[in-house]
Amino acid sequence: MRAVLADAGPLYAAVDEADERHQRASEDLRKLDRERRLIVVSYPTLLEAHALVLVRLGRAAARTWLELMSDASLINPEPEDYRRAMAELAGFADQSITLFDATVAVLASRIGVQVWTYDHHFDVMRVPVWR
Repeated sequence: MRAVLADAGPLYAAVDEADERHQRASEDLRKLDRERRLIVVSYPTLLEAHALVLVRLGRAAARTWLELMSDASLINPEPEDYRRAMAELAGFADQSITLFDATVAVLASRIGVQVWTYDHHFDVMRVPVWR
């Protein structure tokens, strides 16, 4: 599949012009479009990014963002993805990797795509990251 699984960071940075990674996210979106890659968003990522937009940019921005996301390719992790993510975390006890990130990593592995992220924890987990 010519797709990437989006993490919340780039999705948020793309809409917040004050974010330090806004320019990078905007350039990434253009590059993903040129490469004709589908951006897949897991429902947990949608929820986390929406919360960031709502808290940091306000209700109007959150409503607009959700309207834009309504056409996104959404995917739900399966119960086994969560169980695998919990098991994976045990191998990284010396890191502050969240269950959220571990679930995104497991889901990306299961569907065979790279993760579009700016979070170094995906490199630690040895997950292929799209750059």
